[in-house]
Amino acid sequence: MAYIPDFDLEDMLGVLGSVLDKYPERSKERDATELAQIALLYIHHARKRDEFKEFYKHCFDTSFKIEVAHEFATREEADKWLASGAAKDREHVKIAGKGFLTVQLPGRMTFIDRPLPEELNSDDWKDDSEDEEESGSS
Repeated sequence: MAYIPDFDLEDMLGVLGSVLDKYPERSKERDATELAQIALLYIHHARKRDEFKEFYKHCFDTSFKIEVAHEFATREEADKWLASGAAKDREHVKIAGKGFLTVQLPGRMTFIDRPLPEELNSDDWKDDSEDEEESGSS
């Protein structure tokens, strides 16, 4: 599927209308096309074009991003927040510049290491992975 940066919603609705004619009534292809047309009509009538265009653009974004929900200067601050009960399962957090994920275990919430993309691209991370490769090959 190719990204179309400046598509015209009304034009796409017309194209879907012409595609409908190519499929017999009650076929899966026709049903799927009608559903797509109705989805675009909903976007048009709900005046959600801008939101849809952003979502559409996001679907083609190949950069890997992780949204960090909270950032803490120290592990102590993060542990206090975790103990407060405010943490939710699978939230990405940054503690002293390092990535972690909150995880619900039976009876308690905890942090697990979850390096952020910027950490994985750092020289420190690359050096560590090269050291592991060298020690694994001997």
